[in-house]
This record gives sequence, structure tokens and C-alpha cells, in this order.
Amino acid sequence: MTSQRIITGHDQAGRSIIASSGPLPSVGEFRQFPGFAVELIWQTAPGPIPAHPVDPTSPPPSVLPAPGGSCAMRVTFPPEASAMPADFDPQAAARELCERLPGLGELFEADAPGFHRSDTIDYGVVLEGEITLELDDGGRRLLRQGDVIVQMGTRHAWSNTGNTPARLLFVMVGAPRGQAVA
Repeated sequence: MTSQRIITGHDQAGRSIIASSGPLPSVGEFRQFPGFAVELIWQTAPGPIPAHPVDPTSPPPSVLPAPGGSCAMRVTFPPEASAMPADFDPQAAARELCERLPGLGELFEADAPGFHRSDTIDYGVVLEGEITLELDDGGRRLLRQGDVIVQMGTRHAWSNTGNTPARLLFVMVGAPRGQAVA
């Protein structure tokens, strides 16, 4: 899917304008996870709306937003049956994840593949395909095109057990973690 990213801003008189437009930035398909791809749409820092937007996505120091900041990305998950090559190297996969998704890659658990938790509230929309959300209590929920999920800093993983890629749009909002509920 080829998409354009259009960024609005303001001119010197305060009128709204198209500040920039062009292809959606991509970190590319992952070598260790063929078919897995991430496109970083935009990030915001905490604070006021910037007067003159500057592309904050290339290269980002972290894809995770600070509290009060945000990050939007589109993620493509390949079907599990095609995701792992015969010569899969978990250490190389972990390095690539950290390299391409700094800040987030480090949160993936080595002893529970795919599981991670971030200090964010995530809004996710299934754009294409189907994907299963897995939670640490063993709960699983199949999400289909058009479904929306709101994750409140929960530990989770995604699995695509279907036959076609699943594409999701995520908006992460940085938030400090509150006290755990007993």
C-alpha cells in the first residue's frame, strides 16, 4: 500500500497551509521477520503545537513518546506461517527490532516472544486482515478489519494466524504508569 503523508501548518499570517507532503516514511521490511513492516507517520513531543512542523520521524531517538507526547505508526504483520525463516536467529531478530524501533524494541521479552508492555495508551485500528491480541492472563481476542482496541499500558502480543497480512494503525500516547490494581 502506497500512501501519502500530508502535514499541515501555518503561514506567517497564521493561515492553514500544507507544510509538506510526500510518501509515508518507512523503516522498511524487517530482514529477520519477512513481511513485517513499520511506517512511522508522526511523533509529537509534550507541549504546545509547533508553529512550524519538522519531521520528527527520521531517525527517531525512540518511537515511544514521552508522557504527553504521541507517536502514530502503521504496522504490517505477516501471517505466522510465513513469518519465520528456517534459519531464524533470535539474537539477530532482537538486535534488528531495537535498531529499527528504538525504545520499543528493548521492551520485547526474550522468554515470551512478541510480548511487551510500554508506558503508553495505545489506540489501534485494524485496517486490513485479521489479527489476534494475546494478553498475559491467557486471554485471546480476534480483531477484524474496522475493529478498534484501546490498550492501557497492558502486557500483550500480536499474532496473525490468518493467510493474509494484517495492517494496523496505532497511535501511542505517552503516559506515566499508575499504581497497579490489587
